[in-house]
Amino acid sequence: MKSLPGEDLESCLLDKVDLRRQHISQTVEEVQKVVHCLTSEISRQDARFQAVLYSDAYNGNIKVLAPRQLLVTVPMKGLSGYRKARAQRWRYYTLQGTRLPCPLRAPEGLAQWLELEQFTKPLWQWHEADVNTEGDVVPAKVLQVFRKLVESAIKACCLAGKVSILADRVAVWVAVETGSGPVDVELVPTVDVPSAWPEKARWPRCLRRWPPPETAQCIKSFGFSLVALGSYHWQLSFPQAERALLAQMDDDGGCRRLCLRLLKQLTADVWCPGSRPVITAQHLETVLFWTCEKYPQPKAWREPGPALSLLVRKLHKCASQRLLRHYFVPQSNLLQSASASELDSVAQKLAFFLKNPSLSLP
Repeated sequence: MKSLPGEDLESCLLDKVDLRRQHISQTVEEVQKVVHCLTSEISRQDARFQAVLYSDAYNGNIKVLAPRQLLVTVPMKGLSGYRKARAQRWRYYTLQGTRLPCPLRAPEGLAQWLELEQFTKPLWQWHEADVNTEGDVVPAKVLQVFRKLVESAIKACCLAGKVSILADRVAVWVAVETGSGPVDVELVPTVDVPSAWPEKARWPRCLRRWPPPETAQCIKSFGFSLVALGSYHWQLSFPQAERALLAQMDDDGGCRRLCLRLLKQLTADVWCPGSRPVITAQHLETVLFWTCEKYPQPKAWREPGPALSLLVRKLHKCASQRLLRHYFVPQSNLLQSASASELDSVAQKLAFFLKNPSLSLP
């Protein structure tokens, strides 16, 4: 890739980055008021779900995937004292509780089973048949209950003209009207597991210099989460660990987070515009983590131009190969369900940018 001119970088991107952050901040402010109202009502109706608190500063339950797409984790109460299951029992059911044949192989990647026996003192409501089958907390059942609660909360909060549930989705998505237009919001029931680290996440990897060992141990102490996104399996998630990794990565005076902001701006403006982009902020952060691990030397992150080049090359490779491994659980491909044609289009745009960075600036 040709070196990105510093003057162009300043004039064409940095101002737009600041403006983008202001617009997103306003959108998040509007959405979190709605989410707080809805989840407070949901928690009032069902003690198993916790309200998402309103925050004047950063809200750790809200993740911006794209300018018009947000992910909101809704904490679940009464599931504490997590411990590893004594034996893996892969069991599958219909929503009515009928047992289905088990596959020969255990679920791979981020998939995780969840049994009430893994918690020391679960609320008695988690034993109810609406979410539980033979001791297993079934995510499809949790989502079914949660969807009905969201529908009820929209009516109770008199938000029918502002919030609507998006149909034909396994997960619970709502469209929220804001001052700048509609925003798609995914509401995800989540079990937080602090101070533990799953066996599937074999990290940090051997013989890697980034992050430093003491930093890696600190990050692992934040634990992980289990999110209800599918029918049978809970999905491993690492929101606090990822935030901690981002927060400390420029302690050496580098420009990694600046490059991430530039990468997000170019992705939204040039490579992957639209309200539901195939490449989201989650993908871009993962690209940054892998690139930091490959180039651990501080000198690689002193100048935004060359450093941004490293990220763009990595993103191009991932889009071309349709493969982006999860940073903590590499056997999981974050692009596995992405549209192949959309990824090919992104790869073509990235290839053009690598050859002509100045001509590709928005």
